[in-house]
Amino acid sequence: MQRSLEQRMAIKFCVKLEKSAAETIPILKKAFGVDCLSDRQIFRWLKAFAKGREDVNDENRAGRPSTSSSDDNVKRVRDLLNTDRRLSVRLISETLDITKTIVREIVSESLGMRKVCAKLVPKVLTDDQKARRDLEMWFVRLDYQSVVEGWSATILRTEKPTY
Repeated sequence: MQRSLEQRMAIKFCVKLEKSAAETIPILKKAFGVDCLSDRQIFRWLKAFAKGREDVNDENRAGRPSTSSSDDNVKRVRDLLNTDRRLSVRLISETLDITKTIVREIVSESLGMRKVCAKLVPKVLTDDQKARRDLEMWFVRLDYQSVVEGWSATILRTEKPTY
């Protein structure tokens, strides 16, 4: 979103400098690389700014806003799954009144969980268990590092050079 806003500002700047589309497109492609707007979108914005448009923000679109995957819904799904890990996506959807596709997206992408079989959400660790596991692994790595350093010091002390 931010990248396209920057590009619209650059397009507006080129229009103010009276650059043609043939001059503007290579400038944008060089500046933004693979993240550059398509040629069609650049033409559309060039035309809008040339006709006098001043606002670089995109206009609101008709239709239902995508607010189902909000932080509030992620928290609600997480809380529900922490009470019972064996809930199906359909049951979560009906309980929280969220569409199944959004629930599936929240479970897989936002919460990082995966389904083990058709109806079950896996028995993954809770947030507290994950934090505890990370702390324990930090201690294991610390112990391992001290053991390795001890071995290397012992090996260096006991080895005698052979000539």
